[in-house]
Amino acid sequence: MGCLGNIIWFLCGGLVSGLSWLLAGVLWCITIVGIPIGLQCFKFVGLSFFPFGRRVEYGGGAFSMLANIIWLLVSGIPLAIEHAVFGILLSITIIGIPFGKQHFKLAKLALMPFGARVY
Repeated sequence: MGCLGNIIWFLCGGLVSGLSWLLAGVLWCITIVGIPIGLQCFKFVGLSFFPFGRRVEYGGGAFSMLANIIWLLVSGIPLAIEHAVFGILLSITIIGIPFGKQHFKLAKLALMPFGARVY
């Protein structure tokens, strides 16, 4: 399912999802202070383009918690809402459930991206 799922995902919504993360990263990188946050966004663009067969583990320390709070207030909520809405819409049909699950995975990541590792 990984390769086929990623191809279908990319053509039917993954491109928009990845571009959302890319836009957030570019906007953060405009400021010098936001460059570390923007670089973290760029790491998740690839996951957002091709999420099947990859998993996310959460961890981190004090800096991750502080960065997550700042991220959540500025950019995390709109990205999380976008992924949650798409996840709900895709989960209406049986065929869309695997794609909806990937959106829910990305919605959780949009709320807590710092300290997360993608495998």
